[in-house]
Amino acid sequence: MTGPTEYGGAGTGGSARPGTTGPTGLTGSPAASSASADSAAPGGESRPVRVVVADDQAAVREPLAAVLALLPDIEVVAAAANGQEVLAAVAAAPVDVVLMDLRMPVMDGTEATRRLSAAHPDVAVVVLTTFADDESIMAALGAGARGYLTKNAGRQDIARAIRAAAAGQSVLDREVQTRLLAAASAPRRANPPTPEPLPADLTVREREVLALIGQGLPNRAIAERLFISEATVKTHINNLFAKTHVRDRAEAVRLALRSGLT
Repeated sequence: MTGPTEYGGAGTGGSARPGTTGPTGLTGSPAASSASADSAAPGGESRPVRVVVADDQAAVREPLAAVLALLPDIEVVAAAANGQEVLAAVAAAPVDVVLMDLRMPVMDGTEATRRLSAAHPDVAVVVLTTFADDESIMAALGAGARGYLTKNAGRQDIARAIRAAAAGQSVLDREVQTRLLAAASAPRRANPPTPEPLPADLTVREREVLALIGQGLPNRAIAERLFISEATVKTHINNLFAKTHVRDRAEAVRLALRSGLT
């Protein structure tokens, strides 16, 4: 194992180390949903978002890292070919976001995400993969991924997802949202698992909002469905996040599914 490739140029268009190819355009742009996803860095700081790019295919990993390194508010600190190299990169230098492929040798992206969530909960994981099946989506979100994009995503969508994840938000590809909604609408099994109880102080309206988040609806659609303002929706979301101790929408989706609301 050669270890993760380190990159220079802290968010100022820094070039990759020798051996990487130049930036290539990433085509396709299914808009990912996220509120305030254009923040420059976590906590409103001026420093760039520090990113590790993980993909076992050099033909994908290196051009993607080079493209992201050109953005003024993103610093690619390392590129990794498997989950073990991701863990090594995060242990070696401060990292805000890992852009994670799922199917990788040695250690796959789901296991690496699970270990990162346990050992480095402040590091956000955004999955970028060709797989959008229910099993892959639920396994990654269950492991703690904060975002999930398919490789049809354009570079602007990927950059937006990275910024959102660094700011504590989550971004789900529209295809992923559709599949989550379909899964939530599927006929119930004959012997479904016992729903996870929700906090007793969660109001009826907060439960309704949580159920709609579980269906993949953005704030505007929730507001329209419940005939309330987006500002009121945000208030309910803040309250239910505090009461249920979830950090972002990805966790809220998982909670809605576990609790039987969707």
